[in-house]
Amino acid sequence: MGTLYLVRHGQASFGAADYDQLSARGRQQSERLGAYWRERGLRFDAVLCGTLRRHAQTLAGIAQGLGAMPEPQLLPGLNEYNSQALISAIHPAPLPRPDTPELYRQHFRLLCDALAQWMAGTISPAGMPGWDGFSGGVRAALEQVRRQHVGGSVLLVSSGGPIAAAVGEVLRTPPEVTIALNMRIRNSAVTEFSVSPKRLMLQTFNSLAHLDAPEYAGWVTHA
Repeated sequence: MGTLYLVRHGQASFGAADYDQLSARGRQQSERLGAYWRERGLRFDAVLCGTLRRHAQTLAGIAQGLGAMPEPQLLPGLNEYNSQALISAIHPAPLPRPDTPELYRQHFRLLCDALAQWMAGTISPAGMPGWDGFSGGVRAALEQVRRQHVGGSVLLVSSGGPIAAAVGEVLRTPPEVTIALNMRIRNSAVTEFSVSPKRLMLQTFNSLAHLDAPEYAGWVTHA
């Protein structure tokens, strides 16, 4: 039986003009995860990665901490949904930067509402596929792992939305649970699936074992 390690990217640049860029903390999180795995002798047989900049930067940080890894296979189906397009589909008026606690909470309230409507098929955000198309890209990646990598260790670097969709697919959760899982996934967190020829099974969710030491207490982030 193999193991699939799904990693959410390190902290990006929430509230900035370009979110798709790791912060200094995000780079530290990624490098620390790689070093943690190196300390435990983990090596990967295959690497799958989304095509966003924050995915590539996270993978580079992991590689810096871990050492040599296989050449990654880049899969657009592992890319995140467009949160701004989702929010605009239900709230067309411009919103201020979410730079206060209340505006931050408002942003995620609107996002959760928009996700629920998108998953139900009641909105079609500009430039985005429907939920079936989005989740289908995630299912294709999981099926690829199940068919090609039984018995191996596979690293998958992506974002909170695809990882929550993957967990929802394996556990067959209703939409509201999938959204709740999405909102809980922390930066650089690891979710593990056991891989058998017949199915994938959830082993751990949203783990930050690599930051479980007093010196890393301030490194836990969500956005």
